Amino acid sequence: MSMTTSLYSITGTAEGLTIDLIHRDFMQSPSLVASLTPSQRLINALRRSFNRVNTPTRHRSSLTAPIDILSDKGEYLMKFSIGTPPVETLAVADTGSDLTWIQCKPCTQCFRQKAPLFEPKLSSTYKPITCTSSLCNALLGMTSCDGSTGTCRYTIGYGDTSCSNGYLATETIRLGSVTIPNVVVGCGHNDRGTFGAHASGIVGLGGGKLSLITQMGSLTQGRFSLCLGSYFSGSSYSSQMSFGDDAIVSGDDVTKTPLIVKNPNTFYFLTLEGISVGNQRIGNYSPSTSSSSNGSKEIEEGNIILDSGTTLTFLPKELYNEVAIEVKRQMKMKEMDDPKGLLKLCYASTSLTQLVPEIIFHFKGADVKLKSQNTFVRTRKNCLCLGFAPSSEGIFGNLAQMDFLVGYDLENKTVSFKPTDCSATKI
Repeated sequence: MSMTTSLYSITGTAEGLTIDLIHRDFMQSPSLVASLTPSQRLINALRRSFNRVNTPTRHRSSLTAPIDILSDKGEYLMKFSIGTPPVETLAVADTGSDLTWIQCKPCTQCFRQKAPLFEPKLSSTYKPITCTSSLCNALLGMTSCDGSTGTCRYTIGYGDTSCSNGYLATETIRLGSVTIPNVVVGCGHNDRGTFGAHASGIVGLGGGKLSLITQMGSLTQGRFSLCLGSYFSGSSYSSQMSFGDDAIVSGDDVTKTPLIVKNPNTFYFLTLEGISVGNQRIGNYSPSTSSSSNGSKEIEEGNIILDSGTTLTFLPKELYNEVAIEVKRQMKMKEMDDPKGLLKLCYASTSLTQLVPEIIFHFKGADVKLKSQNTFVRTRKNCLCLGFAPSSEGIFGNLAQMDFLVGYDLENKTVSFKPTDCSATKI
């Protein structure tokens, strides 16, 4: 995940940049906000979480104005400006993809969006990428050549069957007072998906060459952080994203784990060595590639993805079953079926979630102690469920990341976790 800086430069100076994150419900009318309970917001996010996974395929810088990120369809939307003159828009911020794209005119088939479509012909800084450019080959298997114009076409799809088809170009993007010229973007002319009316596309925040994180190079030095507020904090729900010096995570209670570079380099892979439920450790994995004398299991480096766009935490089926068995052994409540049919292990309870066992994720070099709100969710007033699900791959989702400052350092290849009140005005 080495940073590519030779292609890009930053106009303006900023030691760091901090972005406010706002839950999508608070974009709506006050009456709608009042009508949605935290559990109802959670249920909607859980449904989107399954769709995403199971379908195929510290302070605000005084030098920069705050940028809004708004949640829509279970994601977060980043507010930014594109083009010259600048046109303000919103797009889904996604740590699980690289290419930044928005819908453009003319649009042969587009999903509905509230903002006007971007018109590239009205921007003096819009420059199509030619088929012969090395940038056309940066999205392996996703580009082709339009023979009639000699410009680079792209086709990109996502796990929930959303997709975008259009042309690659370089364009100027503005985040607050920071200007980033010559950003590789997609101009989508044929798009579909569950983006919601507030979104115009995707902001790619993955680890690949064409992600916005990489293209911001000299501004971020490969550092960004997320602090996601609790779903259960009612009207005070708040989150933040920081870049550069603002994203440095420090303090005595910080734990740090290696960031593993794997294919595809879009994703942020960590190494999970085990999980503790109460005082019982499960999955006592060994980092050794040979058989361990103490009977511990072999481990694959980079066996779980850190993803802010997925709500639930998904565990490989065998590990999930072991965790579920131990939770059952320690819980003193009556089991029940989830009335919503989403989660597998639920209990009839109106009691405080502090009664549930403590769960610790043992990442390599970092023990992340989760609170009850990170591990159990209430899908109905009398139903308390384990907020994990079985899957073919491991994903550490945003429910588990709530009220943690999670810092990414792509240069030093580490991820840091720090317990934090993310609903506070400043972090």
